[in-house]
Amino acid sequence: MNAKTLFEKVWERHEVVPETPDTPAVLYIDLHLVHEVTSPQAFSLLRSQGLKVRRTDRTLATMDHSTPTDPAEVFGRVPIKVESAARQVKALERNCHEFGIELLGLGSDQRGIVHVIGPELGATQPGKTIVCGDSHTATHGAFGALAFGIGTTEVGHVLATQCLLQRRPKTLAIEVGGRLSPAVTAKDLILAIIGKIGVSGGTGHVIEYRGSAIEALSMDERMTICNMSIEAGARAGMVAPDETTFAYLRGRRFAPQGDAWDQAIADWRTLKSDPDARFDQVVKLDANALEPMISYGTHPGMVVPITANVPSRPDDAVHAKALNYMGLAGGERLIGKPIQVVFVGSCTNGRLSDLELAAKVLKGRKIARGVRTLIVPGSQQIKREAEARGLAKIFTDAGAEWRESGCSMCIGMNGDLVDKGQYAVSTSNRNFEGRQGAGARTLLASPATAAAAALTGKVTDPREFLTELAAAVHS
Repeated sequence: MNAKTLFEKVWERHEVVPETPDTPAVLYIDLHLVHEVTSPQAFSLLRSQGLKVRRTDRTLATMDHSTPTDPAEVFGRVPIKVESAARQVKALERNCHEFGIELLGLGSDQRGIVHVIGPELGATQPGKTIVCGDSHTATHGAFGALAFGIGTTEVGHVLATQCLLQRRPKTLAIEVGGRLSPAVTAKDLILAIIGKIGVSGGTGHVIEYRGSAIEALSMDERMTICNMSIEAGARAGMVAPDETTFAYLRGRRFAPQGDAWDQAIADWRTLKSDPDARFDQVVKLDANALEPMISYGTHPGMVVPITANVPSRPDDAVHAKALNYMGLAGGERLIGKPIQVVFVGSCTNGRLSDLELAAKVLKGRKIARGVRTLIVPGSQQIKREAEARGLAKIFTDAGAEWRESGCSMCIGMNGDLVDKGQYAVSTSNRNFEGRQGAGARTLLASPATAAAAALTGKVTDPREFLTELAAAVHS
């Protein structure tokens, strides 16, 4: 028997028709996640062709991108201020009602960012193929699923057929040995990976994250890693399921129950790369050598350790353009750079453990004058848990805004914006020009680094606060 990678095992289970030199493969899709932004045209396609949704039981919808996070707007006390967002929200409500799709709408206590609620509800499972009209569908690969984003036309195809035309990608193993230090997070690790291989380093590949440092991560942390696979150019990212995975899924709404659970576990244990499986490419990193990371440019590959200076590349026109947009100069020190906005949230870092980390830094302290700080949970369930644990009070006592769940300031389409020329330390996944608002200058970082910047009003090494906290615990 030929040795196979995790990706190959999942792909071959779902290949309805193999690809040929002239035609892509037909791939069966186990779970289709839908949100309000990329679906309206797809439903219009169904209507025009007189088609139904093939498998409503394998389709789940929620609202996140255009959804406001101001409670007054969410719950209808005032209208949704962004007109285009309001139209998208209403369209998804109509479409899901007409086609019989379960919608976790604005009034649902299970609503949240699509890549947060899928795992949270146990709909995301090892060995599944999962798609959504959103590039960060790669998040679900943390469970050993093959998960990737699709375009609006493809959304229509999956709704109608539960299948998708796909070319088989190559495989890339990223092996991370050692172990992250307490002050270095999964967000720092994935930024370091992208910094090493570049934003096109994973193009045409599915990445499998492996090694002792990956195995030591929680599910929240693995989701952060896989989430940003797309920022490395990859089609998807995957982590082999293990006991950490199984413990996370046990008892969740859509997870198998009873005897079916035992059968599922037995199957999921087989979903790992064979010892002698061959990858098209292998990249190795040492977790022990990593520091907290921060971006400085206009894509996630422009990233450095927080103690480093902005690189000087006078002969690189793209680099020069990015620095001009960011208002930075080569050789400039990032630590101490004044900032005006902090955002903690997104499908990358809006989970409970992310909020807990930010709260550790903010507890008993006050946010610097003039720094607007938004803390946005990734789902309503996370919001409830954070409030029950006293995290929300820590945030509001510090001077932060505590919001309803949604994509919020990750993407400038819901009213939560960074003003032109302002610097934002953000836990989101992209720092493209205008991503968080026209002229916004985004510095990507971990929740700890973001919280430290909120307190000081400038880019700050989070270890200043985390070391202090550790000392207090052990004193």
